[in-house]
Amino acid sequence: MLRESFIFLPRVSYTKEANIWAQHITDWNEFLSTPKVKGFSGATKDRADDCIRKVKGWHYQDNVTALAQALPANEHWRLYNEYKEDAVFLDIETEGEYGNITVVGLFDGEQTSTFVRGINLDRALLKQQLQKYKLIITYNGSSFDLPVIKKYFQIAPTVPHIDLRGVCHRVGLVGGLKAIERQLGIKRPDSIQYVNGNDAAELWHCWKATGDRDFLEMLVTYNEEDIVNLQPIAERAVRMLWGKIRNI
Repeated sequence: MLRESFIFLPRVSYTKEANIWAQHITDWNEFLSTPKVKGFSGATKDRADDCIRKVKGWHYQDNVTALAQALPANEHWRLYNEYKEDAVFLDIETEGEYGNITVVGLFDGEQTSTFVRGINLDRALLKQQLQKYKLIITYNGSSFDLPVIKKYFQIAPTVPHIDLRGVCHRVGLVGGLKAIERQLGIKRPDSIQYVNGNDAAELWHCWKATGDRDFLEMLVTYNEEDIVNLQPIAERAVRMLWGKIRNI
C-alpha cells in the first residue's frame, strides 16, 4: 500500500495517481525504472524520481515520522499495513466531555495496558509507553483523545497518528465508535453492551464515591473494548479505503 502510493509526489492529485497506476506502474521501483511516464515531463519525472528515492530511503531506515511528513495528513492511513505491528491503539476516559482524564487504555495488538488516575496513571510512564510505538491509532483522537492528553499531561506524541473516524467516513461508515462497531458486526460483552461515554464518567464517579471496585472494573472493561475493537475497524476500514482508491 505505502510502496504503491504516489500521492506524496509534487502536484500529484488522486486523479494523477490513478493515471500512474493505469500505466501499469504499481510501485516506486516500477516508476523509477520507467523512462517516460505519461503526465510527467522530463524535468518533472526527474524531480519525482528524486522524491521517490528520498522516500525509499526513509522507508528503508524505518523513519516513519519522515514518511508521515511526506504524506498529506489525511493519507497517514497508508502507513498502516507497513507499521501496524508497531502501532498502538489508544482511547481515554474522562470525568465528562473534556474533563480530567480518568483512564488511558493502550492496546498493542496483543496486550492491553490500562492506566488509572490515582493508581498508575503517571505522566512520565505514559510518555515512555507512547514512545515505544511507530503509530498511534484512535477513533476521533484528533478532536478528543490527543488534545485532552496534551492539555492535562503536556504530552504531544511525535509519532504519526491515524484517526479512524476520517478513514471510516471516506468509505461510508459514519457515526461514533459504537455505531461503527454495529455497522461492522463487532459485538461487545453483554455486561457493557449499552455503556457509553457518559456512563463511563458515571462509573468513575460511583467508584470514587463508594470505593466499590466493581464500578472501576466495569469502566476498565469498557475502555478495553474501545481499544481492542479499534484493531478490526482499522483492518477493515483501511482495506476498504484502499480498494476504493485503487478501484479494486
